[in-house]
Amino acid sequence: MKLEYKNKKYQTIKQVFRNEFDISNRLITKLKENKCIYKNGQSVSINTIISKDDLIVIDLDFPEDENENILPVKMSLNIIYEDDGLLIINKPPNMPVHPSILHFQDTLSNGIRYYFNEKHISKKIRPVNRLDKDTSGIVIFAKNQYIQECLIKQMNNNQFYKEYYAILEGNLDEKKGTINASISRKPNSIIEREINADGENAITHFELIENFEENSKKLAFVKFVLETGRTHQIRVHSKYIGHPILGDTLYGKKSELTNRQMLHSYKVKFINPISKQKQTIETSIPDDMKKIIEGI
Repeated sequence: MKLEYKNKKYQTIKQVFRNEFDISNRLITKLKENKCIYKNGQSVSINTIISKDDLIVIDLDFPEDENENILPVKMSLNIIYEDDGLLIINKPPNMPVHPSILHFQDTLSNGIRYYFNEKHISKKIRPVNRLDKDTSGIVIFAKNQYIQECLIKQMNNNQFYKEYYAILEGNLDEKKGTINASISRKPNSIIEREINADGENAITHFELIENFEENSKKLAFVKFVLETGRTHQIRVHSKYIGHPILGDTLYGKKSELTNRQMLHSYKVKFINPISKQKQTIETSIPDDMKKIIEGI
């Protein structure tokens, strides 16, 4: 993938990098090392003087050799969207995004590594967002550092919309509302989070879709929209309002209705870093969630 700019007003390529593309110093260093900066088809340095109508090209396709610890494993990937800069997957439940000691070759990243190898994409595995192992739905992978940095900036600037569906224990009284409660890591735990006034600001909006009953259990089908993106935010906030996510054994309790927490990343909206157009990606409700809602 290449970025192109026909100069209108700048005097150096460095000014183009800063003002037109907002490229980080870390990426600039890699571009210089790989000689990926061009003026009118000629490889040049970042401090090169430029004139009006000069064509500046930034080649982002330089190879990266940073995935030796991720074993390529052939698997069926539910690809929702793909272009030169993005690969967006609908992740099934019970699958981690990244390898770990307990999950070395059964993660989404293992499948992405195999897919990249098949497509001759010599790039680092770069997830833009992450989901817990038992949460299903949208995971975005950037095919280069520039795309990843652009989307993370959008997240930090609240320009990245994230919508989830969940089934909660108990019926909700409120049709919609906002949970504003700071979150921190629970003492003596590397995984669990808790509400803490001294923690990081966390804001979750919710809307009740329907209250229903399944196997004599009162449940609620709810839409969540994240304003912030803290670890386990929806799970912690659901527990905080007294309605933990169904099947969430960390913040609630085990359920005979499901073997995982009923949480699904349903929709994202962002500005595509290349086209500069708003882009919406959404998935369908997973079958295990549908069966509970429909009483099958």
